[in-house]
Order: sequence, then structure tokens, then C-alpha cells
Amino acid sequence: MPDVVARLANGHSSSASLKGIYSICSAHPWVLGAAMQQALEDGTPLLIESTSNQVDQYGGYTGMNPEAFVRFVHLIAERVGFPRERLILGGDHLGPNAWRSFPAEEAMQRAEALIDAYVCAGFSKIHLDTSMACGDDPERLSDGVVAQRAARLCAVAESASARAGLKTRPAYVIGTEVPVPGGASEALSTVEVTRQEAALETVGVHRDAWRARKLDAAWDRVIALVVQPGVEFDHTKVIDYQPALATGLAQVLAQLPGMVFEAHSTDYQRPESLRALVQDGFAILKVGPGVTFALREVLYALSDIEAQLLPAARRADLRAVVETAMLRKPANWDRYYHGDEAQQRLLRTYSYSDRVRYYWADPQVDAAAQRLLRNLANTTIPENLLSCHLPAQYWALRRHTIDGSPMSIVQSKVREVIQHYASACRH
Repeated sequence: MPDVVARLANGHSSSASLKGIYSICSAHPWVLGAAMQQALEDGTPLLIESTSNQVDQYGGYTGMNPEAFVRFVHLIAERVGFPRERLILGGDHLGPNAWRSFPAEEAMQRAEALIDAYVCAGFSKIHLDTSMACGDDPERLSDGVVAQRAARLCAVAESASARAGLKTRPAYVIGTEVPVPGGASEALSTVEVTRQEAALETVGVHRDAWRARKLDAAWDRVIALVVQPGVEFDHTKVIDYQPALATGLAQVLAQLPGMVFEAHSTDYQRPESLRALVQDGFAILKVGPGVTFALREVLYALSDIEAQLLPAARRADLRAVVETAMLRKPANWDRYYHGDEAQQRLLRTYSYSDRVRYYWADPQVDAAAQRLLRNLANTTIPENLLSCHLPAQYWALRRHTIDGSPMSIVQSKVREVIQHYASACRH
């Protein structure tokens, strides 16, 4: 497992002591800044990934294409003092997903342009996800078709890498049992673990597809297989990892030298579950909504503190601004949050899928969040009030591990989540 981490980390010396690596799937600058602070403290590389929904050749929902996202991350790293050479940039769910309503050939042509843009921008970890059916496909694709499409995109990535003269060729992640990005939209009671035979068959058909395109050298850089270890979350509950159910799957790695498993939807897992996942070979742990859920928690707690300290006319009223934005532009949540008006109102704020994250870049929401932090920076937050709303940050302040500024409180809260992943990858 450490060999794969070292390959991803370009041989960074600290990677040798890691049992796994976590991936921060977020485009929020405060989340990325907190992650860099954590990696600085730990002396480790940091894997940051953008999804095909967040960043694409047209801008995605962040408004950034891959090249712009790289500049964005580098600017944050410069501000934090995080060395660029310790950054690993990855592309998650890269394929025709955003265009799956189009005919397959048109969707794949757009996916090729997406892959080309990511690789040329310097993303070195590429998750090829062609598991979704397109407009003129049957409802369910065979593993063979998925593998052929993934190999086609790999060929584009290899060509782009050569054309760009990159010193490090991309590392690839494959897999057909790919969880829905952002968590399940329906209530769950259990999740089926990937069968051993299915995992081996997936690798076999992909290997054959790579060979058919004479991509043997690229196949040597396939470092991970996405499988379902039995973890997931829906709007209100989490399916926890049960090692006993994944024993057979974990044994498959003995037949896949040079590869590890990549686990998606690990958000909200217990710290001991994260450690068990890494120990069982799920050496790449993805986290996205889990960190932005923590960001929403801390910003709303600070908004509640603001309401206690400032008169109404001076408040940012972040909660109300976000709710207004979500009601004004419901496309990012109304297909996912069901029930009556009261149930939808609760889900808009508290769902584990955290679709609030799509609204932080909204100009009015961003202005309110910035105003909230300015308001509190100019106001002393009493320790006892901080204790009421953010008890862990109260103790961090008391222990002098944060300075009590609003941004230090935000980063402390987000790092609570990241620290669980960092610890799991070290032990």
C-alpha cells in the first residue's frame, strides 16, 4: 500500500510512513486552506481532487476550468505556505457524466475534451468513470463497454501528457461499481459489498481494453480500483463500515499487485472505521460533503453567535441569505430533497449530502460569509459564548492552539474532520 502512496506523492520522503492517503474533494478555499494547514502540521503530501461537476472545460458549477482550478489551488498554497511539490491534484469521476443525456458518441467526445484539459493542466491522478449510461445507451452498461470507454479516455490522457511534455505521466483509477457522487438520494438500510469475482472481472476487462489499445505502459500506472466496501450515507444516516463483511473483498488485493482500493463516500465514518478501511486495503479515502458539512456547521454557529452580539442592522444574517439563495435557485437540491415543506427546509440545511455546498460561490452568499467573519473579527467573542456554540473550539482557544479569530475557528472545525482521515492514514 505505501508503494501506491509514494507513486502518487512523487516520492516525497514523508510518504513512506503512510499506510494510505486521503483525498479532499472540495473547491471551497477555506476548506482547502484548512487541509493544507493540516498537511503542513503532519509533514505529508496533500491530495486535492475536483469532480467533473465542479470543474470542466466549460467551467462546471464553480466557474473554473481545470487550468483555472490549478491556479486557484496554487494561490491558496502560496498564502498558506504549503509547498507546491507536496500537492497532488486529481480529477474525480472524469467521463461523460455531465453529458449523459446526450447520445453516447457526443458525450464521449466531450469527455475526451474534459480529460485532455485536466491532464494538460497538470492533474496527475485521473479517475476514469464511464459507468453511466448515455442518452442512446441501454439502461445498464456491460463491464466491457465501460472498460472500452475508459480505455478510450486513457488514450486521450496519454496523448495529452506526451503533448504537454509532462515529466510525470498520469496515475489512473478505474472501477464500475462507483457510488453516486455526493451520497445516496434515497433512504438506505444497507449497502452491498462488491463481490470478489466482480472486482477481479472488472480489472480483467479493463486490462484487456487497455491492451487492445496498446496502452500497456499506461496500465502499469493503474493504481487503484473503486469498489464498494459497504459504506454510504443518505440524507439522515450513515452506513458504517463492517470489516467482517468486506473480508473476502480485501483478500482480492493479493491478486492485484501494485493496486489498492479507492473508497468513495467515506464521509461521516467513525474514526475507527476509517482506520479499519485503510488496514483492509482501502488506501485511498475520499471525503467531500463531510468537510463542507463541517464548514456549514461552523459558519452557522458563528452566525448564531453574531445574532447574540450584534444588532440586527449590522448582522450578515448568513443563514437567511443562504436559505434565500437556495429557494431562488433550487436546481441543486429540489430533485434530491423530498417530503413536505418542513422536511425540505430541514434537509436544505442539515442533509448529510450537504447540497448547501453548491451555494457558497453564489455572490450574495459569499458576500454574507465574508461579512460575517469581518463582523466577528471586529467583535470580541466571549469564551463562554463560544463554549455554548462550538465547544471543541472553546477548548482549542483555552489551550492556545487557535488564536480565536473567526478564521482560526473555521479552520479548527474543518480540521476536526480532516484529522480523523490523517490519523487513519498514518496507523
